[in-house]
Amino acid sequence: MEQENWKWDEWQQQVLDHIGHITLRTGRQVGKSEVVSAKAVKFALDNPKTTTLIIAASQRQAGLLFEKVKANIDRLEEKNKKVKLYAEAPTLTRIILKNGSKIYALPAGRTGYFIRGFTIDLLIADEAAYIPESVWTAVIPMLAVSQKLRKKGFIILLSTPFGRGGYFYESFTDPDFRAFHVSSEDCPRIPKEFLQKEKLRMTSMQYRQEYLGEFTDDSTQFFPTNLIKERMTFTEWEREKNYSRAARYYLGVDFARYGGDENAFVIVELLGTSLRAVKCITTYRVSSTDTIGRIMEYDRNYNFRKIFVDDGGLGGPITDMLIEKLGRKVLGLNNASRRFQIQGEEKKRGILKEDLYSNTLLLMENKRVELIQDPFLMKSLKSITFEYGSESRKNSRNINIFGVYAHITEALVRALWCTKEKGLNLYVY
Repeated sequence: MEQENWKWDEWQQQVLDHIGHITLRTGRQVGKSEVVSAKAVKFALDNPKTTTLIIAASQRQAGLLFEKVKANIDRLEEKNKKVKLYAEAPTLTRIILKNGSKIYALPAGRTGYFIRGFTIDLLIADEAAYIPESVWTAVIPMLAVSQKLRKKGFIILLSTPFGRGGYFYESFTDPDFRAFHVSSEDCPRIPKEFLQKEKLRMTSMQYRQEYLGEFTDDSTQFFPTNLIKERMTFTEWEREKNYSRAARYYLGVDFARYGGDENAFVIVELLGTSLRAVKCITTYRVSSTDTIGRIMEYDRNYNFRKIFVDDGGLGGPITDMLIEKLGRKVLGLNNASRRFQIQGEEKKRGILKEDLYSNTLLLMENKRVELIQDPFLMKSLKSITFEYGSESRKNSRNINIFGVYAHITEALVRALWCTKEKGLNLYVY
C-alpha cells in the first residue's frame, strides 16, 4: 500500500488502477512485488468477503510476497491506530480481515493438487514463469464461480521471463490480459553503474532475461526446453512407497560456493534398464556438519552404490571427511579431476565439465533417463547456457557451460555419471 511521501512509478500506478487480468514481465528489482502486494491489500479491503490466493513454485517464494502483503496491512494499522483490520492474528499462510476477506499464500507444487478446492476472487502467481504448466489446469477453474457470480475472478501474473512457451509467455498475446513490460534499466532506483557491472559479468542472454525482462530464445540453452519437458515423465516418487531393494541408487552433490546459499542433492535410481532421477533436494545456508550428516543419512536410507560430489573449493574438505566415513563409494568430480575410473580402468586426463554435461544430454536425447517433474530442476536445466571459446590445439572449439541457477543441474550431471560405472549397460559414448 502507498507509504507516506512515496510516489509510484507510472506503470505501478497503472497496475494499481487497472481492473482485470494483469501480466507483468520485468527485470530484477523494479518494484513489481511491492505494487502487487499493495494491490492485493487494496482488493481485499475494497471487496469484502473475497478470497485472494498467492501462489509460487515454492512456499518460500509465495511467503516473500505474502510478507509484503502483511507489512502493508500493518502499516495501515500503524498509520491509523483506531483502525483494526485483522479479524484474528495472521499465520504464515493466512490472513483474515474484519471485512471477511481472506488472503492465502501456498506453494503450487508440481501439479497444484494440494491447492484444489478453493473458490477464489483474485489469483496472484509470483515468478509465474517457473510454475509448472500442470498447475494452471488445477487453479484456473477455481476462478470460474467468482467470474460468473461476482464479476471478479482476476489473475495477476508477475515474473522475470524464463524462455519462450508456457502459460506466462502466452499471456502476453492474450487480449484478456493487460500486459506490462518493465526493464531494470528504466527503474530510477537501480544505479546505472551496477547494471553496467552486471552486463560485463553476465552473458548477453542472461542480462536480457534477468534485467531487461526479455523473452530469450533457446538457441544457447544447453538442454532444450522441449527435451526437458519430454524427459520429465513422472510427478511423484516417495521412498516409503517406491524404494526397491533390487535397484541401485546413486547420489550427486553440489556444494554451495563461497557466498552461495544452496547445496543440491540429486538421487538417481537404476532398476533394470530404467534410469530415473527421482529426488531433487536443496538445503539453504546450512553448516558443513549438517551437510555431511545429511549425506550419511541419505546413504543409510538408500545404500548408495556411489556418491559423486563436487570436491572443488569448499567441497574438498567435506569430500575428505566423507571418504573417511563412507569409504571408496565417495568419488570427487570437480570438472577437472586428476584421475577417475571408467569401466575399471584408471584414466589420467581430467573429467571436463563438458564430459559431465554431454553425458547427461546424450542420456536425455537417447531417452535413457527419466526425470521427476520438479519445477526447480526444470528452472536449473533451462538456466544452463553455453558459448564457444577459443580454438584448441586440435582445432575443435572449446565449449563454456554455465548457468545462473546451476546447482541442481551440477548435482544431476554428477549423479548420472553413474552410467560410467563398471558393469552398467547404459554407457554413453
